Amino acid sequence: MRNLSETEILSLTGLLRMEKDGLALTRTLQSLISDDDLKKESEAGILASEGRIKAIQQFINENQVTTTGEVR
Repeated sequence: MRNLSETEILSLTGLLRMEKDGLALTRTLQSLISDDDLKKESEAGILASEGRIKAIQQFINENQVTTTGEVR
């Protein structure tokens, strides 16, 4: 795979951050939901969000998007 540009890496980082923030918000709000059907939908959304986060992390790891080289 080709190396990602700085813009692509920033976009990927932003996407991961949005998913993480959305997941945290959904988990927090879930405790306030009293309707059973809505609670099930919320749980499905949480599982979907976790899946997207894992997929992004897997992409990053498999394609060695991040490097651990020294700073110059």
